[in-house]
Amino acid sequence: MKSIAAFLVLALIWFSGLLAFAGRVQESTPNPAPANAQGIVVLTGANSNERLAAAMGLLEDGYGRRVLVSGVDPIASRADIRRVSRAVRRLYDCCVDLGFTAADTVGNVRETAAWAGTMRYRKLIIVTADYHLPRAMLELNAVLRGTGVTAQTYAVATPSLKARDWWRNPAAVRLMAIEYCKYLAILSREAVLGLGRRDTPAAQQKAAL
Repeated sequence: MKSIAAFLVLALIWFSGLLAFAGRVQESTPNPAPANAQGIVVLTGANSNERLAAAMGLLEDGYGRRVLVSGVDPIASRADIRRVSRAVRRLYDCCVDLGFTAADTVGNVRETAAWAGTMRYRKLIIVTADYHLPRAMLELNAVLRGTGVTAQTYAVATPSLKARDWWRNPAAVRLMAIEYCKYLAILSREAVLGLGRRDTPAAQQKAAL
């Protein structure tokens, strides 16, 4: 009986956390106007067209100097990306970089950090789907810790998750639950790593000198 009670308590905690996570996702859009930054980074994935269009809109409105499209499919061309992003050709040709090395969120983060370092940018805007943003920022902040680079968020709404009764949609429930579990996994990892000494990227660079 004790094991059943413990399981029910854990299930209740997990479910409560899922609802809080869902609320956070739903409240992330619409976005307030971001502060001006140097770089705009769009993390590709499901519904990338909307993410790309949002990032290009920020560039056109002067919120950043350049855009990095992280995680581009190797078979895609610059023309393909410009077409689906509906970018102004003049801005696209001068101010958009494509990253082809990232295959997942960890890859996106590494690609973003490398690009920011190369460009010597210290202020970024991160554009991705609303449900992906909490996990992406956990990963990114872990990598950027101690580098002096800061990132603000710009979420792109997922229509099925914005619905008040999203929990009636099996696909929406599955997407929210899977992303919440991934988020918990990264949160747990960071909590465990925080118990011990972990050199920041800046400290690692100094140690290598």
